[in-house]
Amino acid sequence: MARWIVTGGCGFIGSNFILALLSDGQDVFVTNLDLLTYAGNPENLAGVESDQRYRFLRGDIRDPCAVAEAFRGGADYVVNFAAESHVDRSIHDSSPFISTNVVGVQVLLDAARSAGIRKFVQVSTDEVYGSLGSEGRFTEASPLSPNSPYSASKASADLLARSYWRTFGTPVAITRCSNNYGPLQFPEKLIPLFVTNALCDRNLPLYGDGLNVRDWIHVSDHCRALMKVAEAGKPGEIYNIGGGNERTNIEITRMILKSLGKPETLITPVRDRPGHDRRYAIDDTKMRAELGVEPEMDFGDGIARTVEWYVRNREWWTRIKTGQYMEYYRKQYGADGICRREGAR
Repeated sequence: MARWIVTGGCGFIGSNFILALLSDGQDVFVTNLDLLTYAGNPENLAGVESDQRYRFLRGDIRDPCAVAEAFRGGADYVVNFAAESHVDRSIHDSSPFISTNVVGVQVLLDAARSAGIRKFVQVSTDEVYGSLGSEGRFTEASPLSPNSPYSASKASADLLARSYWRTFGTPVAITRCSNNYGPLQFPEKLIPLFVTNALCDRNLPLYGDGLNVRDWIHVSDHCRALMKVAEAGKPGEIYNIGGGNERTNIEITRMILKSLGKPETLITPVRDRPGHDRRYAIDDTKMRAELGVEPEMDFGDGIARTVEWYVRNREWWTRIKTGQYMEYYRKQYGADGICRREGAR
């Protein structure tokens, strides 16, 4: 049995990753360590709470005691999703980004080093590379040039992870992925925010001229790639994970409105974000050549499925937008925030 520790597993990508790990009766045991900050929703994993292969621990990756408990019983793979991750919030206050995204990674790396794991996957972002012009793509050799406190904190964590490989031989692999979309994404990000706002006939606040370009990948494709990196990626290596779907923000916005039959008059230009990167584009040749992984989800189909998911799960995102999902949290985990069922050991 392969034992996995997934941090931040109640978030968007983390919960999709855990659901994928536990699918098809795989011989795994998954410990999910999550502090349940505003974007961590335990309801995302309600369907696996009774699975004896799953254990939830509420805890902070900055807390050595919480991390030690997650490692109790051993671990083969660690996949770190736990992070403060929204650029706008980092501009408002960078302190929690530095604390969680750097110090927390150091605590995890120290525990992994002592545990003798097979692989530590540091889940990073293409934003560490900075901004591109109209041509070219980021490769794993591109220089780090972060332009926001968020991306700077992730770049710092990447360098720290690399140092543990070079200094201690900790089997670390770093992944840098393009923009994710899909089910269970917290509705502050562009696609779920615009879908849910449009469903309520609210304005869609579009930064600047809307011509900022991002490469998009469906979360299911990202999760497949992460599993492959964990199981077969080379220690000390960086792997770019791209979707091959460069789109402007205004193009994405119009796709969403068209799919919902809503008017473009809902688009409301707002003042551009400070330090807003103009274009990201990922060269994932290394990932495809060395690990044989490439995206499977067609972008048009993926967007249609994503929009339909939010249409069918209106209660889920309404509870989030109104804060009512915390009622679920208190019911399941008690007023003290401690999980009442931690699963099999």
